[in-house]
Amino acid sequence: MKRFRTMATLAALGFAVAACQTQAPIYDGGRIAPQVNAAGIDGNWVDANGITSSFNGGVFITRTTDTNEKLAEGSYRYQSPRLVEIEMRSLVRGTVSKVNCALVSQGQLNCTSSAGAQFSLQRSA
Repeated sequence: MKRFRTMATLAALGFAVAACQTQAPIYDGGRIAPQVNAAGIDGNWVDANGITSSFNGGVFITRTTDTNEKLAEGSYRYQSPRLVEIEMRSLVRGTVSKVNCALVSQGQLNCTSSAGAQFSLQRSA
């Protein structure tokens, strides 16, 4: 059941990423709102179920927290400074899917899987 929940979360990540759209800069009294640095996605992230995802130089890996078992692997690329597309292969199901994630802050990614599931990832310490 835990693996199913993990895979559902990963699928949701793919769909979340696909549904995300970028926005133009927000103008407030002639000032441009600060933009998130595109390099800010590299590192480790965790979902609500405790599954850890790592982003490093275009390589994406998801592992369980308890046993460090690899659940999925793949690659990611920036669609814009705030939007990342992940192509991942589930090692549990043997399927390939895409996820779109919006970097809404330095510590949060909002994602949509290609199946439409939405979820968030928080940067881990």
